[in-house]
Amino acid sequence: MSTLPSGRPAPPTRSPARYALALILATVALDAIGLGLIAPVLPQLLDSFGLQRNLALHAGALTALYALMQFVCAPALGALSDRYGRRPVLLFSLLGSALDYLLMACAPWLSLLYLGRAMSGISGASGSVAGAYIADISDASQRARRYGWMGASFGLGLIAGPVIGGLLGAMWLRAPFVAAAVLAALNFCLAWLALPEPARERGRAPALRELVPWHSLRELGRLPDLAPLLWLYLAMQLAGQVPGTLWAIYGHDRFGWNPTAVGLSLAAFGVMHALFQALATGRISERFGPARSLVGGVVSDVLGYLTFAFARSGWTVAPGLLLAAGGGIGGPALLAMSSTHTDEARQGALQGVLASLASLAAVIGPLVFGAVYVAGVGHWNGWAWVVGAALYLPCIPALRALLRGARGVAARGVSADATTG
Repeated sequence: MSTLPSGRPAPPTRSPARYALALILATVALDAIGLGLIAPVLPQLLDSFGLQRNLALHAGALTALYALMQFVCAPALGALSDRYGRRPVLLFSLLGSALDYLLMACAPWLSLLYLGRAMSGISGASGSVAGAYIADISDASQRARRYGWMGASFGLGLIAGPVIGGLLGAMWLRAPFVAAAVLAALNFCLAWLALPEPARERGRAPALRELVPWHSLRELGRLPDLAPLLWLYLAMQLAGQVPGTLWAIYGHDRFGWNPTAVGLSLAAFGVMHALFQALATGRISERFGPARSLVGGVVSDVLGYLTFAFARSGWTVAPGLLLAAGGGIGGPALLAMSSTHTDEARQGALQGVLASLASLAAVIGPLVFGAVYVAGVGHWNGWAWVVGAALYLPCIPALRALLRGARGVAARGVSADATTG
């Protein structure tokens, strides 16, 4: 330990990895704020182009375009970050986002608005690169906790973004887009000035055919321990589209909620979800292991969805919100397990595939659950929640295998301790 001139021990310094982690979490939070800023004013912006009759169609198309470009490009950017570094790909992503928001702020034509969303989808790799970066600077025991922090940072950013965007949009319709561009530029500057490239094993330069989304999915899906986790992640992401698509409609139709009640309930869920991910994920994973944490998160999610399906009053939704928020511990645990089943040279490819699957779910989920809700609304409007919970049924064999593996590891650990003793 170093000493001061007086002979007293010098205070401990934080490791560079801690500073890098703090910067990555700040980047994720600022990126989420930028995404959320534009949500309250996008309908009014489309309305300013004279699209009153087709407003919902264009809003859906812009959302789908972003998700589609993410699905196509996220694995390629992840693979490129494995070879050429996390830092340059992250800088490219943040710069692209800043240009996208600036283009949307100034766009005089609808076609430029679509071009901006396509650009944002292509360059929007900050989440996948952040996940790979966390894997690079964390050992296996730290990853679940730190992925929980990453999820919480993103979730809190999504809560703050619409609030700020609504306030700015009241002053000028395009002000949230300018603010989002400024945040992305600030993110870029922080990463440029202070974010180091993590020390890790570099992958080889990918061939052009390896940059298509299905190549990385096929290659990683061949890993026997990883394939079930990828399918479980897809099920988790698809189920997560139910509240994002239907919460406002469900609340209004079943309980007569007004927009204020819908907003407050969503904010409460967002805060609880972030708290579970930030404070509970690490402790539960360290106590019970990532596999049991993942299974517990899935069970909590299913129980929350069934509570929503059969809730009779607005007050009975509260336990469902708590259960669904508790399900948030499953995602970070799954990310931690996936990263340990992938070699260090392909962490970026893994995160790119996960981002691609999430984008695919964002395209398919709203269409499927919207159709399910419309089909059942004349009889019972809880079917979408039941279908969302049922998505986990095909994953039961994988979940049972994970639990058996966790019990086997625990038994071997007890046996080793007994032998040593």
